[in-house]
Amino acid sequence: MPKKITIAIDAMGGDNAPDKTIEGISFFLKKNNREDFLIQIFGDEKLIKDKIKKFDVSEDKINIIHTESVVSDKETPLTAIKNSKNTSMWRSINAQIEGDADISLSAGNTGVLLVISRMILKMMNNVRKPALAGLWPNKNGMNVVLDLGANIECDEYNLIEFAEMGSALFKSLYPNEKSLVSLLNVGSEEIKGTDILKKTYKKLNQLSNDDNFIFKGYIEGNKIMDGNSNVIITDGFTGNIALKTAEGTAKFITDNLKETLTQNILTKISLLFSFFALKRFKDKLDPRKYNGAIFLGLNGPVVKSHGGTDAIGFYYSIDLCYKIAKGGLMTQIKNNLSHLNEE
Repeated sequence: MPKKITIAIDAMGGDNAPDKTIEGISFFLKKNNREDFLIQIFGDEKLIKDKIKKFDVSEDKINIIHTESVVSDKETPLTAIKNSKNTSMWRSINAQIEGDADISLSAGNTGVLLVISRMILKMMNNVRKPALAGLWPNKNGMNVVLDLGANIECDEYNLIEFAEMGSALFKSLYPNEKSLVSLLNVGSEEIKGTDILKKTYKKLNQLSNDDNFIFKGYIEGNKIMDGNSNVIITDGFTGNIALKTAEGTAKFITDNLKETLTQNILTKISLLFSFFALKRFKDKLDPRKYNGAIFLGLNGPVVKSHGGTDAIGFYYSIDLCYKIAKGGLMTQIKNNLSHLNEE
């Protein structure tokens, strides 16, 4: 009998936890009738059981592990190292080391989660820096974008590793599609960009192949969502600015569209005729559908849910965990990195 995919969830992290985390688990269980997974829930057992009753959670695919404390949103990584060993966050990550989980998920403090994950799981051999990857929509489907803030400064070796790991992530999520890698730059011409970008461009061109990824060259920020590439590589400083800009732009558009269409009786009537088209538009830009940033480069996958998301957003992060584990992310990464080691 095949081993079940096991997802370790920190139920106590983020705003409105554990309500949103348990309700998110409830959504996931109701939408998935497969028998190939188990969810390990870490947190205050009494509180979690109360929420399980409240949200009518089926208990045949979950297991509750009681923990005494929670990582505070105000905790610093330094104090967390000393004080977090009995927290729901620590235990959910450590479950991978103990062989009780394939992937870990938390909506808790991002800085602490990254430090604890790196401390427990350790870096993969020959990976210099971990990366934070996220999913963005494009015209044809989905982009994997990294780094989104784990590393402010990167050299060409880091960016090349990001390309290999990002391509592996894309393949684990979309096994029937090819990874098409682009390098974020101020222009598409080869002569543009920093020396680091030029060196990275040259190396990615050499590594480009049908098995790991196909390198598409440079890409400008306004082309990220065109769909001609699906793995976008950059340093954490630029990536985080691009992410926040995209989030702000999407919110600006949807807020202003809503305000404009509800200004008076005529615009409200027009809204009735375009309701379904506008609903599809809103669904496309709904940030909850892309909730979940993935730490890459560690000896185990860790997903960070947005702390302020709701139960629907948390559901999508659980679904992401399932797909990553199902798609064999760690095996994909090791295969891609072995390609680097042969160079």
